[in-house]
Amino acid sequence: MKGLKNITHILIISLVFTLSSYAQSWVGAWQHTSENQDDSLHTTVLIVTEHYLVSTTYDKNSGAFIKTKGGAWEQKTNENINLTLEFNSENPDTVGTQEDFNIMVNRETLTLLDDNIKFERLDDGGPGILNGAWLMSARKKDGTLQQRNTNKPRKTMKILSGSRFQWIAYNTETKTYMATGGGTYSTKEGRYTETIEFFSKDPSKVGLQLEFSYQLIDGNWLHT
Repeated sequence: MKGLKNITHILIISLVFTLSSYAQSWVGAWQHTSENQDDSLHTTVLIVTEHYLVSTTYDKNSGAFIKTKGGAWEQKTNENINLTLEFNSENPDTVGTQEDFNIMVNRETLTLLDDNIKFERLDDGGPGILNGAWLMSARKKDGTLQQRNTNKPRKTMKILSGSRFQWIAYNTETKTYMATGGGTYSTKEGRYTETIEFFSKDPSKVGLQLEFSYQLIDGNWLHT
């Protein structure tokens, strides 16, 4: 899986890629918000890492999940991006297909030129040190490490910018999207803290703050 890092509950093996300066300029997290007539505040957060991205829309006021999609991206020209979809909650039949879209990026904004939608920058990959796309690859239970083959179609991805996180459970073979959740995170003194802003299975969890210990050892993320 190009561009992904592997998680064991959580152990992660990093892959390193070199990006052009233009591609580096749009890595990070971006947000677009639109107010609707029913007073809902639809927020779309775009998290872009090296070769992977996810776009998710939810109601900022209630935390109600609306839709998510994402996968591996490749830069065709300075402005043209090609996305190979690995999950799409709204239209699963598109999984495995490719989308082309055009962007314009400056320091503070990202514009989707085809739809004329402007996103505001949330971060540029910092300050958190876990930015990247990760796959869960093992879980330690009762002292035993249970490995998971990350090449199989059933995946749990966790994708992070410098301040935003999202996890997604999906299956590329059946094109099934299962669940997702996300929000903001911080890393400080070996503690990893998440604040949930949306959770597709249980919106009552919105607002909860969860704290874990973590270590990065030889490119691996151990998450407890």
